Amino acid sequence: MLSAPQLAVLAVAGFLSGAVNGVVGGGSLISFPALLAVGYSPVAANVTSALTTLPGYAGGLVGYRDELGAIRGRLMRLAAVTVAGAACGSALLLAVPAKRFTSVVPFLVLASVIAMALQGVLARRLVRARESGGGRGLFVAQFVVSAYGGYFAAGLGVMMLAALGAFVAEDLHRLNALKSALSLVVGLVSALCFAVFGPVQWGPVAIMSVAGLAGGRSGVVLARRVPSHHLRRLVVAIGLVLSAAFFLR
Repeated sequence: MLSAPQLAVLAVAGFLSGAVNGVVGGGSLISFPALLAVGYSPVAANVTSALTTLPGYAGGLVGYRDELGAIRGRLMRLAAVTVAGAACGSALLLAVPAKRFTSVVPFLVLASVIAMALQGVLARRLVRARESGGGRGLFVAQFVVSAYGGYFAAGLGVMMLAALGAFVAEDLHRLNALKSALSLVVGLVSALCFAVFGPVQWGPVAIMSVAGLAGGRSGVVLARRVPSHHLRRLVVAIGLVLSAAFFLR
């Protein structure tokens, strides 16, 4: 049984995780350590964290409902490859010791931050791909990012936003809507795999999910009040913090 202070830690972590995921992603960096802090094993914390982020993704997507019409076609085209990538990543987590992958997570997050910071340069070099709706490069990048998210979701939003921004010519709010929708797809696939085969802790899932739903909606409200260029800088800054935290972990 969890104590009252432990329940409070999980509730606050769930809210903050949902808020972060609703804006730029990376909420698992909050939920995963919180679960470790109250005594769960790394694997149990990982799979439980994956399920707790779902309401935050859903809440964030509701906040971007006005943008969904503009991205619906691209969302449908990317959904299948996203499902395939997430399923592969989730299967890998259940089959291989987590330590083998988490050792490279800091480098993956750092790479996504660099990609986000250099998005303008990448965009100029990918004009042809953008004119054709992203081309094969977009689908390959989305598969890789989805597989990463299926294995260990921390930093997923930052990486996905960087990948989408490099190939898709949209403003940041529409990219955030697309990222939120595809992140929800990754989360649903992972949740299905982990609920059946993983050591999910359902008590924390219930607590953090409710708090995460409220946090996800609050995060999008904040994002809409921040100019796009400031939001982009915030994305890079959060990514750097994520990367540093992983390197120091």
